Amino acid sequence: MPSRLTIVQTALPDYRAGFYDELYRLLDTNFSLYGGAHYFEPSVQTDNSILHKKLENKFILGNRFLWQRGVRHLAFEPGIVVLEMNPRILSNWWLLYKRKSKGLKTVLWGHAWPRKGKNSPTDRLRHKMRKLASTIVVYTKKQQEELQEKMPATHILAAPNALMSSAVMNVAAGKPQHLIYVGRLTPEKKSLFLVQAFKACLPDLPPETKLLIVGAGEEQSKIATFIKKHHLENRVVLYGHISDTKELERLYASSLFSVSPGYVGLSITQSFGFGVPMLISRDEPHSPEIEAAIKGDNVVFYETDDVVRFRESVKKIFSNREKWIEKRDAISTYCRERYTVEAMAMVFYKLTQDNDR
Repeated sequence: MPSRLTIVQTALPDYRAGFYDELYRLLDTNFSLYGGAHYFEPSVQTDNSILHKKLENKFILGNRFLWQRGVRHLAFEPGIVVLEMNPRILSNWWLLYKRKSKGLKTVLWGHAWPRKGKNSPTDRLRHKMRKLASTIVVYTKKQQEELQEKMPATHILAAPNALMSSAVMNVAAGKPQHLIYVGRLTPEKKSLFLVQAFKACLPDLPPETKLLIVGAGEEQSKIATFIKKHHLENRVVLYGHISDTKELERLYASSLFSVSPGYVGLSITQSFGFGVPMLISRDEPHSPEIEAAIKGDNVVFYETDDVVRFRESVKKIFSNREKWIEKRDAISTYCRERYTVEAMAMVFYKLTQDNDR
């Protein structure tokens, strides 16, 4: 009989649905999922269709800290409770202390290091949090190895940060001719820069090539204004947020490359799952998912914030269009072998089978 697994998150965005569905399939009534309405970044909203038990998020000091109301009973919850490895969530500190004092198993899940890296001064606080956990789950093998070196006595696992089931990782038939961006429209993601740089590329591109933008966020209105001002309505398409896998598959099938003009996040594995290589800004505080990038095989890098270098990279990509199209099956296979929600969920499922941890 597996142990009970309870996951507590700040928010439950729809892109995590496949992962949670897989855990429900594996654990059935032995799995519970808690979350609030939105993340620290308000554009990251909970999808109520996957929410099991709702929490009240009380953000403090201008969204710098969080207390989640409705978690007190989890201090006594049998089985395994999984919390975000985020020192800004004050209620998680309380749960960690309480459960440790009672000898209950608590897992911390998230990025091993702060965004500024393992040498960041803020890692001292994160390390205090890590030491309260029974087990730590990070997103990549590299982070697992680095953290294990710092905490040799701690049980540390790596669960690949995945969006898609292996069953939907397909290279759909199509005529790839566009560029696509999928992600939040925020300054950190540099989505406005992407539209400006794409405009500079137009003299080098086929007249049918468009920039497809999928996502929502605070820069959406600025992008819409830029499109209108420069008469780009026939070349740049703002779709807003899309969660439907079939619609995303259709858009990726029509795209020669995806683009990450800011830091790389989870969308890199989504792009690779559909067989679409990615054009990436080189010098960004990339998330650990950058480990999936192999220069020349599934990505091209350009000089950060440099419109000229961006334009040169895009021109070269389109001049080698057939080469990149031929790589699509291999790119998808590479992703399917490493970054699936099945592999991600199995790491957590195995925790429920291990009564010694």
